[in-house]
Amino acid sequence: MEILFEDAQIAVVVKPAGMASQQTPTGNDCVTALREHTGGEVYPVHRLDTAARGVMVYAKTKRSAAFLSNEIAEGRFEKEYEALVHGCPQPPEGVMEDWLFKDKNNKSYVVQRERRGVKKALLDYRVETTFETARYGTLSLVRVTLRTGRTHQIRVQFASRKWPLLGDGKYGARDNAPFLGLASVRLAFRHPVTGEATAFGWEPGFAEKMKEER
Repeated sequence: MEILFEDAQIAVVVKPAGMASQQTPTGNDCVTALREHTGGEVYPVHRLDTAARGVMVYAKTKRSAAFLSNEIAEGRFEKEYEALVHGCPQPPEGVMEDWLFKDKNNKSYVVQRERRGVKKALLDYRVETTFETARYGTLSLVRVTLRTGRTHQIRVQFASRKWPLLGDGKYGARDNAPFLGLASVRLAFRHPVTGEATAFGWEPGFAEKMKEER
């Protein structure tokens, strides 16, 4: 786990694929790793799918955790992702808005109307590039900005439109790729004590990796 920034209030890290973002009984998670690193308490304020990788921020005090959680709730916490999807989304830039339902097995579905247990999911996307690969066929690298933070939101919204993410067998991909084509690449938020606007970015190298498959 790479640490991009750390002070007395927060720690910004790059979560590896396969490591949970929340604390788990096995200890294979960012919270446990950061507690061992800092020797103090660590508070998660947002999530990232275990199979995904990328930038996350953790609070080191209850006050900072409350501040960041409120920023997320009020829509002032920016999260951007890169996704490798099958096909070429049309139009190449736009908004996806759906109703999502999460079942007891932690799988989400797009449903047609609002009802109990259903939540609105909203994201902006822009296709960065589309290319042909020998192993996986046509793929597109898409930049995604989340407006809501629902379980598996990016994965299920693209899959529902027949553009499943590379390696995402849970939501319809049949490519047997050894990794999930999803990464958190940028966070922007106010520092919980100074109030200063700050941003952290990271490059997952999806485009370079796909050049090897052409």
